[in-house]
Amino acid sequence: MQNKGYPTQWLEQLKQKNDIVSVVSRYVRLDKKGSRYWGCCPFHNEKTPSFAVMQEDGVFYCFGCKEHGDVISFVQKIESCEFMDAVKILAEQAHMEVPQFQGDEDTHKRAKQRERLLLLLDATWRHYQENLYKSEAKPAQEYIKLRGFTKRELDDFKLGYSLNWTEMLDYLKGKGFTEQEMVDANVAQRKDGRCYDVMAQRLIFPIFNSFNECVGFSARVLEKTDFAKYKNTAETPVFQKSKVVFGINLLKAQKQAGLLDKIIIVEGQIDVIAMHRAGFKNTVAVMGSALTVDNANILKKISKNIVLCFDGDGAGQKATLHSLQVLDKDEFNIRIVALPDGQDPDELLKNKGKEYLAGLIENAMPVMDYLIEVEKQKYDLSLADEKGKFASAVLVHLRKLDSPAEQEPYLEKLRDLTAIPIDVLRRDLVRGASKDNKAVKLEKKEVESVLISRENGNIRAVKFVLSSLIHNKEYVNKKIDYTKLLPLYKDVIEKAIEGIKISSYYDLFDIDNMPVLAECLVFNFEEYNHTAERYFEECLWTLADTVLKARQQEITEEFKNCTSIEERKNIMIKLSAVSKQLREKSLEEFYVR
Repeated sequence: MQNKGYPTQWLEQLKQKNDIVSVVSRYVRLDKKGSRYWGCCPFHNEKTPSFAVMQEDGVFYCFGCKEHGDVISFVQKIESCEFMDAVKILAEQAHMEVPQFQGDEDTHKRAKQRERLLLLLDATWRHYQENLYKSEAKPAQEYIKLRGFTKRELDDFKLGYSLNWTEMLDYLKGKGFTEQEMVDANVAQRKDGRCYDVMAQRLIFPIFNSFNECVGFSARVLEKTDFAKYKNTAETPVFQKSKVVFGINLLKAQKQAGLLDKIIIVEGQIDVIAMHRAGFKNTVAVMGSALTVDNANILKKISKNIVLCFDGDGAGQKATLHSLQVLDKDEFNIRIVALPDGQDPDELLKNKGKEYLAGLIENAMPVMDYLIEVEKQKYDLSLADEKGKFASAVLVHLRKLDSPAEQEPYLEKLRDLTAIPIDVLRRDLVRGASKDNKAVKLEKKEVESVLISRENGNIRAVKFVLSSLIHNKEYVNKKIDYTKLLPLYKDVIEKAIEGIKISSYYDLFDIDNMPVLAECLVFNFEEYNHTAERYFEECLWTLADTVLKARQQEITEEFKNCTSIEERKNIMIKLSAVSKQLREKSLEEFYVR
């Protein structure tokens, strides 16, 4: 069993005051059917609801992607936050005071460090912001004026300035923070035994998570230097570059206000601020323009409608193609804005105005149209052989579409661009697909292996008996010692006999690594109607039969290796007793003593 760091009784009270249906309904539309609430899973893309919420038990389960948990783990997963953060969110909603964390020493130490680093970073961005308005910040003030940032953008994005190499460190020391804490937060670094401000003499862009906590910084140099133009916080206990989305806190606020229909992704902080100034407040950027799987997982919980609006140059096109590899087309509805050559959103807004950019966004291209445009740039379609190469390249993309109905419009478009008969294109499309037949056959074999290994009667018996114990069904035979039948679930059985609430299992066990227990917690007994008691008895014998036959095998092996006649007689007596139990289907062996 695990220690979540808070008293089990307090966690249970927290969950009682945060009704799981009410919490989930803030993110997912739920409809009640029978005793359960159903909706489309927020953790994977689906059209037919397979996401179930059991209000009385306080748990959820997706029968599609197998995500599961209680109200705390739901908040963890939907908000992409740690357990302690989810607890704080729910405690705040329930107006409950969070008790002192009592986890293991390492966990407690990490939690304390995280709390200190967040306090330090909060003090840091606020002081950087104060510095921006001082006379020594003239380089930053001139740059802001050049960019046309208004007071609204400065306040929304908390822009600041680092005056020199040591001023911030002296300020933080005065606030009670140590040099080591500054180094741990990557606000400072050491060189030749001395500490200095990592972002010295740069314009500061604080980076916030979705809870409005500052976790790091990005900073721009303002004068000619040999240093890189932009510098980002290195990896720390609270900052992981692959999970950072610049502007996520403002994006989340837009969703909570009901103003979000899609997310626009651009390359950098300056572009995000320019887009917000122009009214596109649904704009964010990822660090280094390289979208990651973690970024995608964070964004899809806010909106699955994505518009990629990267710079109109080779690097922007590369970033777009990379993003398309990361964004699962089945998880997202993706559109792409192809900006004019060499232009970024900030420049385009200055040169053409927000109405022009709004038109580009409104008419953003579907993925396949964009890929065709990219391939067109590589070939001279006035030449016959180039047309053939272009067609072959496009067909590679078309084979990734799910159905002929999706492929057909693009085959017609390809025909119009190349003058190649559509029957020829269709034949090449199929011929190319046939090259993958080997892979398809292998995939079929994998599917067959899954079907062959699907749960057998023994696993079904384990699940039904364990589920019946957990849900305290009236037909459960109280005479049986179930730990003898299911020794691997001894701790679970003991808690089931105590009669603890279903959601409490998530406080006591690592259910993410116990898939059988996860299914038992949400077991659907309705399909058994009036046969549950008889089926339970059948399952009991299935488990007993397995245990007895295993013992029979052990005794048989013992007999084979025995040389003493007396010992053989004793072994034969034991073997005869087990055989009799199997023959008579006796459960006496498993009664409570």
